[in-house]
Formats: sequence, structure tokens, C-alpha cells
Amino acid sequence: MSELHLGWEEWAALPELGVPAVLAKTDTGALTSALHAIAIEPFGPIGRPLVRFVVQPWPGRPEIEIVCSAPLLGRREITSSNGDSELRHVITTSVRVGERSWPTEITLTDRTGMRYHMLLGRRALAEVRVDPSQSCLQGVLGYGIYGKAAPPPVKRSLRIALLTQEAENYSCRRLIQAAEARGHVIEALETRRCFMNINSAKPEVHYEGRVLPRFDAVIPRIGPGITQYGCAVVRQFAMTGAHCLNSADAIAVSRDKLLAHQILARYGVPMPVTVFASAATEIAAILPIVGGVPLVVKLLQASQGRGVVLAESEAAARSVIGAFQNLEAHFLVQQFVAEAKGADIRLLVIGGKVVAAMKRQAQAGDFRSNLHRGGKAEPIRPNKEERELAVRAARIMGLEAAGVDILRAHDGPKILEVNSSPGLNGIETVTGENIAEQMISHLERRLGQTPRRRKSSARPHLEKVESGFSESGLIL
Repeated sequence: MSELHLGWEEWAALPELGVPAVLAKTDTGALTSALHAIAIEPFGPIGRPLVRFVVQPWPGRPEIEIVCSAPLLGRREITSSNGDSELRHVITTSVRVGERSWPTEITLTDRTGMRYHMLLGRRALAEVRVDPSQSCLQGVLGYGIYGKAAPPPVKRSLRIALLTQEAENYSCRRLIQAAEARGHVIEALETRRCFMNINSAKPEVHYEGRVLPRFDAVIPRIGPGITQYGCAVVRQFAMTGAHCLNSADAIAVSRDKLLAHQILARYGVPMPVTVFASAATEIAAILPIVGGVPLVVKLLQASQGRGVVLAESEAAARSVIGAFQNLEAHFLVQQFVAEAKGADIRLLVIGGKVVAAMKRQAQAGDFRSNLHRGGKAEPIRPNKEERELAVRAARIMGLEAAGVDILRAHDGPKILEVNSSPGLNGIETVTGENIAEQMISHLERRLGQTPRRRKSSARPHLEKVESGFSESGLIL
């Protein structure tokens, strides 16, 4: 192989880090190579340490950032040309200059204000001839590449937070297993033990007496009893730059059954006829709207079939509604779809695609098909209309991952509910699909190693449906 000739400065790429171009100085006076990096944070297990850092490859344009992670070799004390010493993190990665590529040890340091955000030291130049009178002998890449289409995603270890109050339940254990199997580091955090420093200059999340580091992604599994506080925590993580699998706004709306129904109705999504009323005396007016009895009465905060009652007569309906009124509880009155025969279908939507589906059948004597209530399940292949409806409902709600429940009625499928924290046990067991892995794979795609602008939203919106809506596609 012919000897590589370099000038005193050359354009380099770091393909394993996802850095397509950086102007580097070939510094034969330095022993090790150096790369400008900020927000340097070691993480991962003791036996397999990693380091997460942010590269700003373009001097003078700090808003262009690339989030990287790499195996950590250790820390080394480096003395600069002006005599200052610094303890730096050291990694090994491939450097490509022109048509040649080779592994190189690189130290990470803050080079803000310097002309070159990368130095190639003697160790990297051992088999290279440097001509100090020439510049860019291997061609010019240019920083204009950062204004073009993003390069292909680069596989890297992600730092993931799993927000939950039940880290040992099936869904959380499966998500932890899937993340670790794909080479990521995931930490289960009890939502109620998080507290927030709401600071415009440096938003922070605290946990067990420490400031939490930057996470690449957050998987919220917020229990219904702490929705408001949980959403505040998710929102705070988003302010730190983490990508939240489901946004706080989307979670809050999915938990508010009334608002969720209103939003879906606004976009013409078919649902069972639903009424929201405040007085038991209105039952005579409600009956003809929902098609008479039997009818379903639902608490707005109901989950897993709790707080859902079937009233088979007008007297029963008055009794149930009166009882909820005495409790000062908010509730919906909904058409009973008799032809569903106590069955519904649950479709798991991840990243705008149905990845699994099952049919749930209520046990004899009950109309609630929830598996927690003793319902039985079997895998199904939903038809095109059902798949499209589930994807559309999740998109309108702004959810990247959702369990969408559908009733099969005579006049077509109807949305029953859109769940922002669907359980994985039943659907993985019934369908054999690895849903947890697909969630982690989706996060990998969303966090593909591509240049980003620091001031852009931490969570790219799924759909801006019309003016007056937030970036997540929800009414604010």
C-alpha cells in the first residue's frame, strides 16, 4: 500500500461516531490525537465502561451537535503545548482521510474557541508523511455537508431511563432485557422519587440526592395514579434534551378519556357514541343519544377495566350515574356495541406501524375483555381498515408507542381507547412477538447518529395536524 501524504491540515471523518466531516490539524508535535467534545459523561457497567459526549465539529457553529458514545479506554493526563495538564477520557475509533481509514486513539477535550476542533497526533500519523507546506492533499469535504441530507444512522450505545414505579413487573423487565441485549445502558427510575430543578439555563432532574446525567432517551411507564406528576417529570427530561418515547402532552391526553374522545372525534375517528353529562336527571335525554340501554358508564380515570360498568336497564343507569355523582367523579356514558359480544382487539402501534395484534374475549358473564379481569386472548391478523385506524389514532394522539383498542361493530371498526403505557405481558405471550425489542429498535431509529441543531425540539413531532395544535399534534 502506498504511503499516505497529508498536508498540515486535512479533512477527516469519524464514521463510527457519525461525524461526516471535521477539519483536523496534523500536529506532529502532539503525541495523541484530540477531538473537541462537551458534555462528557462516563456510563455503563464497570466491566464495560462507555462514555457519552457531544461533538461540535464546526468551529463557530456550536448549534451543530452530534451525540456520540464509545467504549472508554480510560483516562490519561495530557500536557498541552502551553504546559497545562488535563485528565482526559480516551477512546479508540476509526479516522478516515481521503480513501484511507485506520483506528486511532483519541482524547476528548473542550476546544471551544480554537480554530481546529480536531488534532491528529504522532500516534495517528505513524505511517503517514506530512508535508507542512501543503494543505488538504486528500481533498476537501467542507462543512456544507451538515446542511444536506443526514448521513445513515450509526449504531451506538444509548443511555436510557425507564420511568416506572414497578421495575420488577413483566413489561419493565422485558424492556431492560431488550435494551441490554442491544448493547444499551438502561436505568430504572422510580418516578415519584425524581424531583426537578426548573431552571431555564440548566434544567435538571434529581434522584436519590444526585443530579441525573443526560439521557439519550426516556421510556415513560407512568401509573394512572401519578399522571400529573409523572408528566411533569417526563417534560423535564425532554427539557434536558432526552428523547421521550411518548411525550408528556400525549400521555396526559391519553389519560383524560374525555379530552381523548374529543380530539379523536374532531378528526372524524369512528368511536362508540359517547356522552359527557353532569346530572343524573339528564338520563332521559342521554338514552336516545347512546341508543338506549344497555349502556356503558366509565370513570374518566378508569384503567384495566376498573371503573367501567354496564347498565342493562334505565333504572340501573340512573343508579350507577347517581353513585358516581355522589362521589363527585367525572364519567362518560357510552353506547354499548352488542355485536362485539364482549370482545375487542388490541393493536400495538410503534413508530406508525402495527407490530402485533390480539383479540381479547371477556369471560362468561362479563363484558370487559381486559386480561386483568379474566379475559382470554388469541393472536389475530387485523384487516387493513383496522390497521390504518389504529395508526391514525396513535398519530393524532401524538404517541410513538401505543396500545389501541378497537371494537368490531356492524358499521366498521370503532376506537375504544388509546393507551400510552400498554402492558407487554399479554400481547407478547399471545403473539410471540418481541415487542420490547421493537420499542428499543424504534428508539435507535429515532436517535440515529445524525447532526442536529441544539435549539430544535428535543422530541420531533409526529404530525402537525393544523394550526392551533402543539408540535406533538395535540390541542394545548
